This record gives sequence, C-alpha cells and structure tokens, in this order.
Amino acid sequence: MTRPFVVILVRPRDPNNIGAAARAMANFGLSELRLVDPFTVAFQDAVSAVGAQDILKKARIFDTLPQALADCPLSLATSALRNRRLNQNFVTLPHLPDWLQTQPEGKTALVFGNEKTGLSNEDIELCGAVLNIPTTAKQPSINLAQAVILTCYELARQSQPLPHKEPKNIKATFAETERVVEELESLMQASGFKYDYTPAQRKEIMRILLRKSNFSKNDLFFIKNFAFYVHGHLQEEPHDH
Repeated sequence: MTRPFVVILVRPRDPNNIGAAARAMANFGLSELRLVDPFTVAFQDAVSAVGAQDILKKARIFDTLPQALADCPLSLATSALRNRRLNQNFVTLPHLPDWLQTQPEGKTALVFGNEKTGLSNEDIELCGAVLNIPTTAKQPSINLAQAVILTCYELARQSQPLPHKEPKNIKATFAETERVVEELESLMQASGFKYDYTPAQRKEIMRILLRKSNFSKNDLFFIKNFAFYVHGHLQEEPHDH
C-alpha cells in the first residue's frame, strides 16, 4: 500500500481483540498501531500474546484521541451508523479504496471504538469522515477485531500501486487544523464578535468547514494570516463616537 495507514483502537478492553487487530495488520501489510486510553491489563496481556509481537511492542499509547490523530491529515471513524448525527461524509468499506484515491495524500488513520460502546459522538466528530462496514439490519455491528481484519483485507485486496507523483499541496494535519481553529476563535473573542453560538459551537463549525474543504498547509496558512490581517486592520481604523 502506497498510502501510510495508522490503526487506532480507542479504549480497547479485550487483549484478544488487540492481539487479533495486530495480527490482521501484519497479515495485510500495516504496521503502525496506536491505542487511546487502553485497559492496562488488556494491553499487557496482548503484548505477551503469540503473533505480531513487533507491532504490539511498537504500539504507541495516547491519553486522548486528538493526541493520536495529531500527525494524520486524514482520518476515518468506523461506525455502524445507528442513532448517529453525522456532520461528515461517510463511505462504505467496499468503496473505501476508490474513495481514498480522491483524497489528498498523507498518513491516514483508521479509528475503531470500544468493544461495547464503539466510538462516541465526540470521537466521530474529530475524524474527517465515517467508515461503515455494511451488515444485515438484524445485526448491524460487528466485533472490533473482525472490523479491523475486514478493513485491512479490503485495503490490501483492492490497493493498486499508483505512479509516483510529487504532491502539489500537502494536506494539513489534524493538529495543524486544530491550531487554526483555536487561533480563529481567539480572534473572534478579541474582536468582540457576537453571535448566538457558544465558543465550543463556533469551533465545531469551523472544524467541520475546514476539514470538509480538504485545505492544504498553504491554504490554512493563508486563511490564518488573512484573519489576522483583517483583525489588525479593523483595530487601526478610527471609530465614530
């Protein structure tokens, strides 16, 4: 696979699932595993399990999902889509390889939730898109390890080596986008911007708009500097009393 992938397990509790996810990654050519707030005993047991020990031993542990996503320009939250309010586009697993070819290049995170509860709405909101594995209506969700296996298999089965090309624009990472969101919110507060939204709601709106637009690093740099320019220009203008 030419695109670098990262598998992120959020709050996993079962060592068998962690071990099976690592083995699936090894089987299909993925090597970078990250865990967010894992159940300590489960992770320790998984590391000692047979198979894919190198992936497990190199796995990085993070306290929060934003930390795990920081260097990933693109991320997909896996969800059965039950009772979910989605602000992002979603793609089904069979169409994932084709969809990825329309996206900017860069490290891509595949995010999987807890065995019992899956990903929270807040977790899903942090990701750029939602990935759904189609199942029957009678049994809409599948086991965590199975979800990782199916996703890794589908990527390996359909991936085709593409001619190397130099990217014209490098997509902004999650952390870079978040910094711009925070800076724009600070400008809104400093300028006395008033609207019927809380600061958290304003940041969510900006986050959605920036990620849906697939801005590059250069695009974000322009937007941030333009906002600072406008703010500074307005501060310099004389005000009528």
